Amino acid sequence: MPNEVVLVTGFPGIESRMLVERILAEEPETKILLVVWHDLMDRAQLALESMDHRDRIEVLAGDAAAIDLGLSGPEYRRVVRLVTRAHHLARSTYVGVSKARAHYTNVQGAIEMVELAAEASSLQCLVHHSSAFVSGDRSGTVYEDDLDEGQGYFSEVQRTQMQAERVMRRSMRELPITVLRPTMLVGDSVTGEVDRFGGPYLLVMLLLGVPGDLAVPMPIPPAVPVDFVPVDYVVKVAHHVGRHATALRRTLHIRSPERLTARDVFELIAQCSGRRVLQSYLPSHLANALVRTPGIKRVLQEPRAFLQQLSAGACYDDRTSRRILADTGIVCPALASYIDTWVSAVKAHVGTQRGVGSRAQ
Repeated sequence: MPNEVVLVTGFPGIESRMLVERILAEEPETKILLVVWHDLMDRAQLALESMDHRDRIEVLAGDAAAIDLGLSGPEYRRVVRLVTRAHHLARSTYVGVSKARAHYTNVQGAIEMVELAAEASSLQCLVHHSSAFVSGDRSGTVYEDDLDEGQGYFSEVQRTQMQAERVMRRSMRELPITVLRPTMLVGDSVTGEVDRFGGPYLLVMLLLGVPGDLAVPMPIPPAVPVDFVPVDYVVKVAHHVGRHATALRRTLHIRSPERLTARDVFELIAQCSGRRVLQSYLPSHLANALVRTPGIKRVLQEPRAFLQQLSAGACYDDRTSRRILADTGIVCPALASYIDTWVSAVKAHVGTQRGVGSRAQ
């Protein structure tokens, strides 16, 4: 597809970086515009050094949540004139972020991207990268068209991600917008690479953080449904839907075809890490105490919100995304096929953190 220009925010985060690499590999004539936050420019340039075809990438220092994306007038007008596709990945996901920062990055960022989409006459699709956990504390089946159903939230991040989606929904009839909602996002299924060791990596840390001869009770109800998707799979989906009109003006849940429970996942992790798991369930107040143990607390900042989210028991209907991805060859790998990358990555990270702690003492 000649003369394609893709705008990407959120670089050099792993999801944004992998998407850029996929576009460069799959679309030999496409050019990429990166809006990179000023404070991340050095990291962005370092990430670009290892990329092939980086001559097709232009880096713009800006702020995706600021007026005109934080660009100069001529820069912004040029972006509006050139862009044919956009992926909005700049968002706050760390639950410890302040309320003001979460609102600014997530909600104001969505507003600015919608304004750009309204001005970009050649725009074919704006892909807004959200999360299935805009469902908050809902349980049972959550459908792709569901959004604000009066649910509560376990963090300000979830609340502002829902509000950002609401901004997108209001403009979806007039603008070519697609919303992606992956479930619990984990690292690369092949390399184990991850931006930050939070969320689901707690389950590995719980097992590695106790002596090897002790069995660990499950920190969430064993039968609760849980779902994980590796970042490389989500990137493949995002790239596909951004190029196909069948996904326009739709919200897509991105989940695994597996139907796993907490017991299934915990047992897989235990087998891979050589630990034992009790079949009993540890009540939430005791689980919260367990994750405050020194070896875990030092490397994980959001255990409480993570346990609450997993315990909610929501199940995400994905019939629209399954229909759109049918016959594409894009398949989510089974958790058992990459669980060892979780464990290996966490072992290396925990070992590094302990080494740092020992040197500090």
